[in-house]
Amino acid sequence: MRKFTKLTSAVVPLNIENIDTDQIIPARFLKATTREGFGENLFRDWRYNGDNTPKQEFVLNNPTYSGKVLVAGKNFGCGSSREHAAWAIQDAGFDVVISSFFADIFKGNALNNGLLPIQVSDEFLAQIFKAVEANANSPLEVDLENQTVTIVETGKQEAFEINPYKKSCLINGYDDIDFILAQTKLIEEFEKN
Repeated sequence: MRKFTKLTSAVVPLNIENIDTDQIIPARFLKATTREGFGENLFRDWRYNGDNTPKQEFVLNNPTYSGKVLVAGKNFGCGSSREHAAWAIQDAGFDVVISSFFADIFKGNALNNGLLPIQVSDEFLAQIFKAVEANANSPLEVDLENQTVTIVETGKQEAFEINPYKKSCLINGYDDIDFILAQTKLIEEFEKN
């Protein structure tokens, strides 16, 4: 996995609540077992018409918005357990997803795959959407080490929680196996003693 410490980026606002994993990546696209290629089908049924032409009104098809941060409404990633949802978001170029609530399984899958899910208050989420509405290029600063999200233009900031183990893995670019391998010397010393 890639290391993650700090990111300053414009955002893609998806102000819709209760986005489930089948909306993120429809089940009919879950035929592969590698992580590549899922991004083109991210929000497939919302992004494309039946004839595969882009729906111009959908935010991911709007060239006004870009960035490595997806900001979504409350209750993101609900529904069935689907690791492919995190893969699709990452493959589409996002490093961070911000919402005021995440389904636990989605949150775990995201963290296990190097995608940072940040849960903020409803009030702070509304402030992010307001900033982006005023300026489509309004950047956010995500600081994993200090566990803060800042709306750069206004200076408004909120802290977020993250499991310390998963934080360490993201900062070091480790998956679970990499983390264990990084402890080899400590394990060897323990076995000697």
